[in-house]
Amino acid sequence: MRENREGSGSRRTLSSRARTRIPAAAAAALLAGSAVAAAPAQAAAPKTPKAPAAAADCSATSRIEQKLSGGTTWRMCWHYESKAGLVLDKVTYQPNGEARPIPVLTTAKLGQIHVPYDNGQNEFDDLTSYGFGEGVQNLGPDECPGGTLKKVRLPRAQAVNGLCTTTRARGHAYRAAAEEENSSKVWSAQGKDLLLYTVNKVGWYEYITEWRFSDDGTISTQVGATGNLSPMDYDASDGRGWPVGKGAKDYAVSHSHNIFWRLNFGLDGSPKSKVQQFDATTTPRSGGTPTTKTKRTDITTELAGKSGEQRWWRVVSAAGKNKDNHPRSYEIVLGHSNKYPGRPYTRNDVYFTEYEKCQQLASHNRRCPAASGTGRSVDTFVNGQSLKHPVTWVNIGFHHVARDEDQTPMPVHWQGFQLAPRDVTAMNPLTPSDLTGQNGQPTIP
Repeated sequence: MRENREGSGSRRTLSSRARTRIPAAAAAALLAGSAVAAAPAQAAAPKTPKAPAAAADCSATSRIEQKLSGGTTWRMCWHYESKAGLVLDKVTYQPNGEARPIPVLTTAKLGQIHVPYDNGQNEFDDLTSYGFGEGVQNLGPDECPGGTLKKVRLPRAQAVNGLCTTTRARGHAYRAAAEEENSSKVWSAQGKDLLLYTVNKVGWYEYITEWRFSDDGTISTQVGATGNLSPMDYDASDGRGWPVGKGAKDYAVSHSHNIFWRLNFGLDGSPKSKVQQFDATTTPRSGGTPTTKTKRTDITTELAGKSGEQRWWRVVSAAGKNKDNHPRSYEIVLGHSNKYPGRPYTRNDVYFTEYEKCQQLASHNRRCPAASGTGRSVDTFVNGQSLKHPVTWVNIGFHHVARDEDQTPMPVHWQGFQLAPRDVTAMNPLTPSDLTGQNGQPTIP
């Protein structure tokens, strides 16, 4: 790859894309995935209350604890890695009616951002080759409304206010009108989320990494790409771009953003979760409504999974049940995705692999010894091992065909997924007090 030379007077090439590789000296200090400790919050930030012993066990500067309207409390630790950026640890969820926090995730973080260009001239791996973690941005108070800015430190670099923790309204949490005739009774509540985010700059792009923890137990994560279209990319004269300037002169090259997340569940404090796949089959009936039957399959060995029209997965606790005696689980709810077929590791939506400490990145994973035979990308991690401590990988793709409105700055385009609680609690944790008896066969209020 040709390096960009500032001041040369020549137009910078597409291949440079204004991305800077990590200098050799810095690379020596920033080994793949090496952890960088969280720094204290701003002096003006409120002091974080001490978590109970069963909650996140970490220093006060690395702890996040938030009680939301409705009574739900989320607790977790955080740190920062030179490759993946923000990492969340020891995530617990405590809704009303639960005496102690329920452990959900041991760790959660990005696994890779893979950006191949349609013309085949460039292919970027932003976490491992182009300084994603080093590009953490300094956020101003106006970028964290009503929240707290926490400092992120990198080796030999000035600390920045790189993590925002705040709360956001999300609209209706629920609404139910009474079924009684002539009754005007309505049960309704507005939902609230704990929102965490960082901004990381890679070349002309800026990535906003969001994690939302809702008062109903849902976890949502998404990455938004913004910034600017690369000015070196306006030369797609091969039919693989879109005209974004006046007339038909400046063509922006189309490309993909394939984003991976790595999730290490620890439901009820145990890593020994189970994975289940559900497939529904709908059969037409002559003269009648089609019937649908759902089949559950226990996934006992490593899996590279493709989503289907009626397919979904859940991770099930092997250590705890809710008050209805049902095993707790979290369902993986995939967002819209354009899977990129160009690389083996981008052709699947989810991977479930047996835990290996060195397997931290979805591609260009160089932490595993070459002799281990585990491979360098997530598709090669799937090699038939039994799933006793499964690690979940999620891949969401976006094919970016530029448009006039992408200039400038570029509006944020988002890609992500949710983890929906399934039987984590016996009822909706936000159920109003006068409906708490409606568990099972309902009595019409």
